[in-house]
Amino acid sequence: MSRAAIVCGLGAWVPPTVVTNHELAERLETSDEWIRTRTGIEQRHVIKPGEATSDLAVEAGRRALESARAGGEDFVDVDLVVLATSTPDHPCPATAPDVAQRLGLGGVPAFDVAAVCTGFVYALAVAASMLTAGTARQALVIGADAFSTILDPHDRTTRAIFGDGAGAMVLRAGEADEPGALLGFDLGSDGTGAGMITVRAGGSRQRSTGTPASEGDQWFSMEGRAVFTEAVLNMSKSAQSLADQVGWSAAGADRVVAHQANVRILRAVGEQLGLSAEQIVINLDRVGNTVAGSIPLALADAVASGGLRPGHRVLLTGFGGGLTWGSAALMWPELTVIPPNAPTVWKEPV
Repeated sequence: MSRAAIVCGLGAWVPPTVVTNHELAERLETSDEWIRTRTGIEQRHVIKPGEATSDLAVEAGRRALESARAGGEDFVDVDLVVLATSTPDHPCPATAPDVAQRLGLGGVPAFDVAAVCTGFVYALAVAASMLTAGTARQALVIGADAFSTILDPHDRTTRAIFGDGAGAMVLRAGEADEPGALLGFDLGSDGTGAGMITVRAGGSRQRSTGTPASEGDQWFSMEGRAVFTEAVLNMSKSAQSLADQVGWSAAGADRVVAHQANVRILRAVGEQLGLSAEQIVINLDRVGNTVAGSIPLALADAVASGGLRPGHRVLLTGFGGGLTWGSAALMWPELTVIPPNAPTVWKEPV
């Protein structure tokens, strides 16, 4: 039997502070109707001043570790941490080692993966490869972003779309016929579209010029129409390609959990794949686009609501800056999931 990475824990976290569409309308030239009809988003969560991506990642990681223990993993012995984020606490060093240390996992390999909204799928693929190769036995994979920190406070479009949040999975090495086995991946990129989703200032390209950044270049920017087209095309193609690879039909998947970017994008992907509304998991109305945290947050919400059940065939698919895209497939296992914001009893290992 071939080796595989098995999903054995899932957790998610969003910060308590909620910003509704009505609150945004009080600050910006927008309205609840304008936001809802264009994005499907009603509210988003944001971190408090002084908080950072690592705080989100630690909270989601704790919940995932507790989920693994509650699900019968008697000995949670994580020896790898992979953090997907595009908003690290600092440009240098990576955020993952600090997250690992705060979770009582100091000393294990820990590193960041930057693929924006595709980050969690990329991080899953990296961790799964290390588990199947025997480099690690158990991995904690986290997607976390505090995108509110890089948004232009006067830009009604990006302020309406993005929220802060994190989700995490515990993986263990196992066999491909076990429930929760990650059955395959489809990954891709296109650097010719790098300028579509970007923060132009702050990196070596801008800093090497020796001149201050241009006005507004320190904020996130996105070419909305072009991104819409590319997101629908590449998530649909990737999900279909992976379904073919694992012997499914995309339309035959019980649930498709796509990156929660925009409800119109989700519906368009569903149409391309021949999916019913029930097959498409949607939670962006309550949390917005949480970037690398998006897919695991949607999974946690779907489990908590009963919409995702053991035995379901699940396709995950994402699209983000780079441009990047990717998909993963698995048969959903029996998991105990702590809903976002619920208290945990996890204690750090001694």
